[in-house]
Amino acid sequence: MLFEPSRPSRNGACERGRAHAFRRLAVVVVVLAALVMSGCAGSSAVSDELVVTGSTTILPIAEIAAEEFADQNPSARVLVSGVGSSAGIESVSRGSSDIGTSSRDLKPQEEELGLYDTAIAVDAIAVVVNPDNPVDALTSDEVRSVFAGEVSNWSEVGGPDWEIGLVNRDEASGTREAFYRIVMGGVSFDRSAAVLPGTGQVRSVVANAESAIGYVSLGFVTSEVKVIRVDGVMPTPETVRNGRYPLQRKLHFFTVGEPEGLAKEYVDFVLSEAVQEGIVRDAGFLPIAQGVD
Repeated sequence: MLFEPSRPSRNGACERGRAHAFRRLAVVVVVLAALVMSGCAGSSAVSDELVVTGSTTILPIAEIAAEEFADQNPSARVLVSGVGSSAGIESVSRGSSDIGTSSRDLKPQEEELGLYDTAIAVDAIAVVVNPDNPVDALTSDEVRSVFAGEVSNWSEVGGPDWEIGLVNRDEASGTREAFYRIVMGGVSFDRSAAVLPGTGQVRSVVANAESAIGYVSLGFVTSEVKVIRVDGVMPTPETVRNGRYPLQRKLHFFTVGEPEGLAKEYVDFVLSEAVQEGIVRDAGFLPIAQGVD
């Protein structure tokens, strides 16, 4: 039989219960007062908020520009997130964000959404392999055949007898859409490829798998991976500017109608010479004014 403690008197229990309830109520009042005070302080410090959503490729530009913009405009707060170009376009068209960032052009069905396009930079798409892979050049046709699954072993393109490990981006990616348009030309991707949601993840997988191949924004290239020549041309600012490197695209800010208010101030800031020659170049992209000649 379990031990059953003696029960206190009903009046004593009620008094203790009321005292406990009063203490809890006091705590709640103090917490609510603190929240109200902090909310008031926050509202006086930040009066304008801008939501920028979309491309992971553009994320480095948008985030750093947002920080510098906020430093110069203490009453403004710019919230930036990278969820993919398609999600960014959908978000701005539905009013969930003020600016949708995209590393691809609008699709035909998206052109009816009434979005205003501000190009903010020029980027190249680099085809990357593991540094241990001796292959350092492919033609555009070979790249297409590899990503279509028509070529499945590196020995078929002058490399070692390794099965090719394809790494692709997810369907929400603007980089994937641009790569498909420029390289694949309507030919379907191999469905057996590993599909990843972010540029950094593609780079990481290729860096750790000697037979892997993928594609990333030139701004995301590091020594972890090796960039290969396409049609004999390496992606560099010069080969992008003169048009010799074929895998290139513009990066976009989309708004519903022409940007106004805080959105216009932020867009103008990103297009300013200081940001274009500083943040944009530092991120590995070309200023929009110095795109293809």
